[in-house]
Amino acid sequence: MALPLAGTAAPAVATTPRFPNRWFPITDHGAVADAATDCTGAIRGAIEACHAAGGGHVLVPAGRWATGAIHLLSGVDLHVAEGATLLFTTDPAAYLPVVRTRWQGVEAYNYSPLIYAYRQHDIAVTGRGVLDAQSDNQHWWPWKGSGQYGWKPGMPKELDDWTNLERWGVEGVPLQERVFGEGHYLRPSFVQPHSCRNILIEGVTLRNSPFWNIHPVLSRDITVQDVTVECQGPNSDGCNPDSCQNVVIRRVTFATHDDCIAIKSGRDQDGWRVGVPSRDILIEDCVYHTGGAAVAIGSEMSGGVSDVTARRLYLPRHPDLDEDSVASVLNVKSTPTRGGYVRDVRVTDVRAPAWTYVPFEVTFQYAGGTGGEAFAEVSRLTAERWDMGGPCEYPIRIRAHADAPVHDVRLADLTFRDAAQEPLLQSVVGLSLRDVVINDVAINDRPAAPRTGGAAT
Repeated sequence: MALPLAGTAAPAVATTPRFPNRWFPITDHGAVADAATDCTGAIRGAIEACHAAGGGHVLVPAGRWATGAIHLLSGVDLHVAEGATLLFTTDPAAYLPVVRTRWQGVEAYNYSPLIYAYRQHDIAVTGRGVLDAQSDNQHWWPWKGSGQYGWKPGMPKELDDWTNLERWGVEGVPLQERVFGEGHYLRPSFVQPHSCRNILIEGVTLRNSPFWNIHPVLSRDITVQDVTVECQGPNSDGCNPDSCQNVVIRRVTFATHDDCIAIKSGRDQDGWRVGVPSRDILIEDCVYHTGGAAVAIGSEMSGGVSDVTARRLYLPRHPDLDEDSVASVLNVKSTPTRGGYVRDVRVTDVRAPAWTYVPFEVTFQYAGGTGGEAFAEVSRLTAERWDMGGPCEYPIRIRAHADAPVHDVRLADLTFRDAAQEPLLQSVVGLSLRDVVINDVAINDRPAAPRTGGAAT
């Protein structure tokens, strides 16, 4: 969706795959569109035939097709045609054997993501069809361990597994020993290319993911465009590039419960061990109906994040949603234990008639983190040409630590029409404000010296 906002053109930073004009309908391999027959084997057969032929398109025609895990191979475009719905079973056994993945920033072997690829190239998921994971308060979501999502005392939940995995990452337990899957309760991501290159996700609608929706890991040259993400389940992040390079996220519409886009690069010691940053990321012309942040960086960013450009973002009032809201436009979030860095982030041309909580946020206190000595280095953040028409709490809030101030924040041509509080600035060095208007009052040339607490004056 093109937005009526000014912006300058820039070349894409990701190359996209091309596929031969060869088509492999899943019906040729025995698939039946009755929403009940298991088509996993038929889809796998079509993918293998397409790959063996040198690449092309695996066609999912109109209809309702039941399936388990889908594993893509090099040269394959999984094309879900208009009128087609892939219905992913909610039986965890359909996502075995376990595969190598990353779960909240820590490497592990776990249930396969619903659509997965490992060490492949030139792969795609395209079309105007629907990918429906069928997660709800009876399937997948109760593993979160929250009554909000159907969990009741005595039911299994992910806390013990996550506690172990987080500890193993800190202790450096070998990856081969971090095995979950059957008998465990770490929910899989929806779409995950892992260690891949030249990836395209285009046109499809994702619904009701068990966990994160689009989660590329340790991959490069990724394009996600003209996609719709709809999920109000727990940890329903829309698109999370994780230790990835050359990423374009374009014309995507988000209605999530958690962050819409969250750029990540590993968690704490395990993120330092892998040591691969996310960088060269372009986000443009996206629409955000609900979610945590339109663009979040972190909190799992221990490998570093740099060179992120987001432009022409739109946060509308949604006529069909009672609680349309996105908490932040930009949220850089870390803890005192995370380390890493965030550098050269620029968010421009934002229009937001909807409510936001804190449009511009930087915090080292995410998830209550207080103790620790491994602060992230955060520097060179720019926000320009924001029109925040809806109400907000703090228009700008930066909560850094005196020993790790945020450096070089440039805020220009920002309008906050209905802010309840003054900006809160803690430990900022090199702050530039030009044509920042809060509740009809222009604020310019604020002090650039470090601050240890309290609201700006």
